[in-house]
Amino acid sequence: VGDESGLAELEGEIIDLEGRFVMPAIMDSHVHIPLSVSNDYAPEKRFISCNGKEECLKIIAETIASDPGKKQYRFVMSLSDLNGEKLTKEDLDAVCSDREIYIEEGESHSAWVNSKLLKAEGITDETPDIAPGLSYYERDEMGRITGYLVEMTIFGIMMAFTQNITEEQIRTSLAKFVKYAEKQGVSAVFEAGTPGGAEFHERVYKVLRDMDEKGELPVYIDGCYCIYNRESIKTAIENMKRFREEFSSGNLRVNTLKIILDGTTAIHTAALVTPYADVGTVGGCLMDQYEIADLLKQLNENGFDLHVHTVGEMAARTVLDAVELVKAELGDCFKSHVTCAHLEIMDDADIDRFAKLGVNANFSAWWHAGGGSGGGGKYEDNAVLFGKERALKMLRSKSVWDTGANVCWSSDNILFGDFRAWSPYLGMEGAITRLFDEAANVEEEEKHYVPYPSASECMNHEEMLLGYTINNAKQLRIDDRKGSITVGKDADFLIFKENLLTVDPRGMSHILPETVIFKGQKMNGIKESPI
Repeated sequence: VGDESGLAELEGEIIDLEGRFVMPAIMDSHVHIPLSVSNDYAPEKRFISCNGKEECLKIIAETIASDPGKKQYRFVMSLSDLNGEKLTKEDLDAVCSDREIYIEEGESHSAWVNSKLLKAEGITDETPDIAPGLSYYERDEMGRITGYLVEMTIFGIMMAFTQNITEEQIRTSLAKFVKYAEKQGVSAVFEAGTPGGAEFHERVYKVLRDMDEKGELPVYIDGCYCIYNRESIKTAIENMKRFREEFSSGNLRVNTLKIILDGTTAIHTAALVTPYADVGTVGGCLMDQYEIADLLKQLNENGFDLHVHTVGEMAARTVLDAVELVKAELGDCFKSHVTCAHLEIMDDADIDRFAKLGVNANFSAWWHAGGGSGGGGKYEDNAVLFGKERALKMLRSKSVWDTGANVCWSSDNILFGDFRAWSPYLGMEGAITRLFDEAANVEEEEKHYVPYPSASECMNHEEMLLGYTINNAKQLRIDDRKGSITVGKDADFLIFKENLLTVDPRGMSHILPETVIFKGQKMNGIKESPI
């Protein structure tokens, strides 16, 4: 790194890149690796596309009749497909009472189950909720569980099958992840945890550690310990210490506590300041600002960081309030890095607080083009949830950026598949254009334009590149060795035929680096590449 005079001191081949674009390697600051591995081997789920409850029950009955004898039948269905109707355990019992039925809502944050499955899980009318308004068992007017389970109440059921996944299968899936990272030029990620699957989470981390020790993990992974219920808060610090001791190696480190503080907007569990326009509720938070502040002081004392799932405006405010409390007490002695992730909807009063308090604002970039939870990215659906005016103020990354906050970019996906939604270049396209180009040959008039927020919230090329490199490195605390092409840092860089500072953003999702270099080693490259 430097001018041509410095080459005289070096030995080796000099390669002319002929004007190609060179940039630091990409980092992704919120992914789910163990959860994605588990989904490679999840029991088959039939997708239900229906128009109301009656059609839903008909599809379930036909599925069971065509494949009788299973212990459990799993389905996936969007809440909107019920057209506002309630689906209860009695409805499912009438279809099948002697086999377990599990219907996962499309976002994987809630589910409908029958009485057979409730009994198998030991869930009764006396089973306490985890957090009011956030993670609970829906009940009728008599206090009886209806069979609709919300947020963290489903995680144990959702992840039960993982005990049957072998180490060999875990390695096979992780090899796919490594191949993706090498192809896309993703040199580092923050792994955001596996709610409800603590044992499997550790099993995957053990394999990652083993891969790293054998030189099979070229990607740096910043892992976490994840809490999603109040019981786990009590042992959070103890488990953080254990994770740091057991899973820290060259390219794997665990130094961050992850809290799932609120839920999602589509099922009204994301915590809001102003109530949902359609139901009048405000969602809920797992902890309040005083509890988070107390935990932050313990994290700070032990040299740990905090990463928080904050979809709703009240969730973000709760974290910001907690940081403000701790900074007022500890001043410059407070060293922990704090990150708020997702930030789908934010209150005006909190926009500039990220910069003032030094809290990282982490956005899932591809959501900006309609891939978020909410109403599936459609203004019309979000207008129902929040009202027309507030629906125009979604994912306000540019507003936060302009305050000087450290804005970070991530993918947040739970399926490996073809890795399309993991692509940082899809994220760049989405946040710059606010439209989603699903195929290279999509005509301009057919593209999915998202009319929120206003054009003033669109990012530019440089802001996306900075967010995916040095800003993410700051969140992961590795900016001393990654995130920029600087003397003394790791030689992690990418070479593109296209200039990513000037290329037409409509189509960035189809760009890939010609050559990927991690720590000076070539990871991939097309044959005609100059390296």
